[in-house]
Amino acid sequence: MPPDLKNSVAIVTGASKGIGRAVTLALAEQGVHVVLAARNSDALHTLENDIRATGNQAFAVTTDVTSEHSVNNLIYESEKKFGKIDILINNAGVGVFEKVIDTSTEEFEEMMNVNLKGAFLCSRAVLPFMMRQKSGNIITIASLAGKNSFSGGAAYSASKWGLIGFARSLMLEAREYNIRVVTICPGSVNTGFAEKERNEPLIIQPEDVASTVLFALSAPDRVNVSEIDIRPTIKPRT
Repeated sequence: MPPDLKNSVAIVTGASKGIGRAVTLALAEQGVHVVLAARNSDALHTLENDIRATGNQAFAVTTDVTSEHSVNNLIYESEKKFGKIDILINNAGVGVFEKVIDTSTEEFEEMMNVNLKGAFLCSRAVLPFMMRQKSGNIITIASLAGKNSFSGGAAYSASKWGLIGFARSLMLEAREYNIRVVTICPGSVNTGFAEKERNEPLIIQPEDVASTVLFALSAPDRVNVSEIDIRPTIKPRT
């Protein structure tokens, strides 16, 4: 039987907008107690109030996933508030799409720190709680850019390739404790994340990624859907 998500506790990083916001709302609709993590405090508290207005539980914790102290505080506050952590959604991400010669060291480091180091810090911090419970789900939002190279995407792709490799190894380690690790790799998503994204019906929407997260979480406990690629059914116009 698929697990019942109601009253489980989920942390979503990068929750204030785009895919993170869609995932947060989808989880809340399932009765999940959601912890909202992002750097934008105002947007977080607006989302927190919107979810609470529907009668569901939400708790905002302003977080910088590149800071070990900030991440440890997020995990501490989440466990203090709800007493457990069942789900971590590693979603926080940034992207600068430039050729290598035009990419600054600061831009490269930011993508590595947010996209890769952030997932490492958050995953490492929740593992002790999930290992004690002998259950849990860590879902990482990567990208097809982590599998397919393209001009102007060297630094971004490198961060996502690293993220996929990290999650694959973590999956093998965590399964010993009945912890599922899932990597979701969307193509272009209509979030305004990159200039090439367009508001058209053929491009993937944030809600599509959220539905995929629910699909992975709804699998029977004995099943780990370890990696999912998401593409439009019909290729968008160029």
